[in-house]
Amino acid sequence: MVDDLVDQKVIGWYQGRFEWGPRALGNRSILADPRSEIMKDKVNMKIKFREPFRPFAPVILEQNTDDFFVGRNTARQYPSRFMLFVLPLKEEKRDKVKAVNHLGTGRLQTIRQEWNSRYYNIVERFGQATGVPVLLNTSFNLKGEPIVATPADAFSTFIKSGLDVLVLENYMVRK
Repeated sequence: MVDDLVDQKVIGWYQGRFEWGPRALGNRSILADPRSEIMKDKVNMKIKFREPFRPFAPVILEQNTDDFFVGRNTARQYPSRFMLFVLPLKEEKRDKVKAVNHLGTGRLQTIRQEWNSRYYNIVERFGQATGVPVLLNTSFNLKGEPIVATPADAFSTFIKSGLDVLVLENYMVRK
């Protein structure tokens, strides 16, 4: 799956229990490579069917937060786990995460192994492959639709959009 992300594929990620709230936190997410601004355009236009100026959130390994974001012990602050902070990106890192860089900032989500090991592992492996322990993360839904709740919803969204790969628990489907 990391190879798919490195190859600029966009993944619909469905695992575990349904999340409650306004954010995709790793159980119902669309994941993509954050390094290229082209990915932002691809996800907005071909998958989410929304305006091109709309930003996406970075999910980052908690231990790497201070490498990418300006803040004071931000990684350990509880709200960062739930995408409740918008923080400045460090100047020297902005070009490394173009798809999640919104005017020099990002609404970050931090992740720890013990919170969601499968989600953490994909971010970690992407970081090992690219040197960037960050992924673009957005809710697994299309414009005007609720976040997918069932495997049938996930498959329907996969078919109706430009998603390249669907990870549905332990199964993977490619177009």
